[in-house]
Amino acid sequence: MFSTLLGPLPPLTPADAAPQTGPAQLTSILGELAGVGLELLATGAPPSSPDAAPTDVVAAWAAAASATDRPVKQVLIGPYSAGRSGGRTRPSAVAESLRSAVDALAAAGCPFVEIDESGALPIAGDETERRRFADAHRVLMRGGATTHVSLALTGGNFDTAGASTFFDLPYASYAFDLIAGPDNWRLVTAAPGDRGVVCGALDARVGGDESPELLVWAAHYAASSNGRGLERVGLANAPSLAELSWSVAVRKLTRLAEGARIAAIDSPREMASLLDPRAFRQRRERPPSARGGVAAQEAE
Repeated sequence: MFSTLLGPLPPLTPADAAPQTGPAQLTSILGELAGVGLELLATGAPPSSPDAAPTDVVAAWAAAASATDRPVKQVLIGPYSAGRSGGRTRPSAVAESLRSAVDALAAAGCPFVEIDESGALPIAGDETERRRFADAHRVLMRGGATTHVSLALTGGNFDTAGASTFFDLPYASYAFDLIAGPDNWRLVTAAPGDRGVVCGALDARVGGDESPELLVWAAHYAASSNGRGLERVGLANAPSLAELSWSVAVRKLTRLAEGARIAAIDSPREMASLLDPRAFRQRRERPPSARGGVAAQEAE
């Protein structure tokens, strides 16, 4: 059971145009994320471009890893999302470049590589786009990987793309946005039990639900599906925190880490003492439309 960040962070101060990545800024950002209790860190910078040289990608990860004693993941833009931007039209060609970066990160000791497909929502309703997506990821993951590689799907419901689109690929884990895409619970429950699942269940919107009860429920439901167990479950925000102020983003990540800590408690009595039982009763009583769609209703 762990907590992690999904997507970019906002600037450290309103005067900054974007999150900074100099040594002092990295130390500050990663120190603050570790301080709130996140177990798997990220710099909060936008995902690395497929045009970046593998040596540059490794250098960026190494700089972040040296600024903290917590594990740090490297986020790469997915081949489909990259292939739809910047005039690129062949996600499979992009995947070849990304594969070089993944191999270089693995060789350097990076423990966790996240493939960010936040621009892949067209595959949910278009079979041709779905084939392009799957073909690109088969190239990227050809032969497997020597480090943990995770596929992150955010921005909406991907369940209509079909479980096999994702789980026929040899990713070690998957991150699903359960806020913008509540019907992604169908994919969580379909994920093979030997794959990890990161539940993007902390609402990143201003005024969004930050209660630990929802996070604990999400973690344990994901753990119960296909005998996965809590050791293969993580919690994250969804979608990106980039539009918030730094202080609000940190507050939400603090709540996220707190929820993950509670979800990991072995003693049911101790866990119950930290939660409000009324939240679970209200969740049962609320209609499906208020609980996040059909998949959430089925999950209960």
